[in-house]
Amino acid sequence: MTAATPTPAWHEDALCAQTGPEFFFPEPGSSVSEAKRICASCPGRAACLDHALRHDERFGVWGGLSEKERLALRRSRR
Repeated sequence: MTAATPTPAWHEDALCAQTGPEFFFPEPGSSVSEAKRICASCPGRAACLDHALRHDERFGVWGGLSEKERLALRRSRR
C-alpha cells in the first residue's frame, strides 16, 4: 500500500482549488487568460510556480505561467 502524498500548505489557500480545473487545464488552443487572472491575485502563486518548476509540471497553468512560459523560464535559468 502506498502512502498518499500530503497536500502542500499553499494549496489550502490557492484560488484554483476554489474554481475548478477547467481554467487551469484548458483544451489545446484555448485561452489561459482567465487562469492567469485568477493566479495574479492568488496568495499561493509563488509557491505554486516553485512547485511546478521543481516537479517539472508539463501541463496547465501553474503560478500564473503556461507550459511554454515555464519552459522558457527554466531555459533562462540555465
